[in-house]
Amino acid sequence: MSFFRHKNIKIFINYFLGPLLFLVLSYSIYHQIKDQPDLEQTWSRIKRSLYSTKVWDLAAVFLFMILNWSIEAVKWKLAVKKVQEVSFFRAFKAVLSGVSFSVGTPNRMGEYLGRILYMDEGNRLKTVSLTIVCSISQLIITLLIGCIGMAVLLPDIRSAGMLSSPWNSVMLYGVMFALLVISLFYFRLGWLVKLGERFLANNRYAYLVRSLEDLDTKKLLLLLVLSALRFWIFMIQYYLLFRLFDVDVSWWQGFWAIAVSFLVLAIIPSFAIADLGLRGKVILGMAGLYSANGLGITIAAGAIWLINLVIPAIIGSLLILGIRKMFKTKNERN
Repeated sequence: MSFFRHKNIKIFINYFLGPLLFLVLSYSIYHQIKDQPDLEQTWSRIKRSLYSTKVWDLAAVFLFMILNWSIEAVKWKLAVKKVQEVSFFRAFKAVLSGVSFSVGTPNRMGEYLGRILYMDEGNRLKTVSLTIVCSISQLIITLLIGCIGMAVLLPDIRSAGMLSSPWNSVMLYGVMFALLVISLFYFRLGWLVKLGERFLANNRYAYLVRSLEDLDTKKLLLLLVLSALRFWIFMIQYYLLFRLFDVDVSWWQGFWAIAVSFLVLAIIPSFAIADLGLRGKVILGMAGLYSANGLGITIAAGAIWLINLVIPAIIGSLLILGIRKMFKTKNERN
């Protein structure tokens, strides 16, 4: 009975709630762009940029996408090293397969499902907790830089009337508290191992978290450094696309606007089909503090979503098909 209830909830979210949210957010974005002054001239400038030397910025964004997921592959390879040695190429394929699984889960939480397919039998479940730690390292960087961004942009956010003063403080201090708690557990993974051994069915499933003991402070710090590098790559991608689509913001303004946008997107649960609309709405709101070019901001946000998520997810799904065929061939031989 619980299985069917869970299935019905998933169907409701994916086929009703998700599309509904996407339509509502897209309609709101449309009205913001429609009311933009000099919309036709802005669209003409964007089209001219695509036929100028600025188009190399778009090519650079694609290259940074490859670098971005390569760093994530290095992170995962480092995290699972004690459980199983994997090559960089295998880790890269695992990461892309994880992206294809993640697009169907809230806030892309299902990455581990695709990655564990590339581990040997007997090691797969052991790497689930390690994969989650990789995601937590990225979350810590997002919360940390986003929190600083909120403090920096607080006067502009208040003057724009986006949030009232009390709510600004509640959100800022709430994020700071969450960051403190998550960081505490991140650097004290031994506590989670002890909790797991105590509560996971009388140690029957404790092996699922024991692999966390292999991550010492040095490795955890290295994961954070790699996560910070990924964050910088995201920022460079947005800056390049802002420049391509004629969004007139300085590097400083764009950096903190996108940092706060990432913070908001990390906090708000989103679904695959609604993710584009939510991303566009949030980034349009933050970057719109400094630029009236809502059309360019929205196109840049959509391009990042397509390049960084959709294209890797498509590649990952093709890799998963290859794995399934390989597993099927092995089973037929056996």
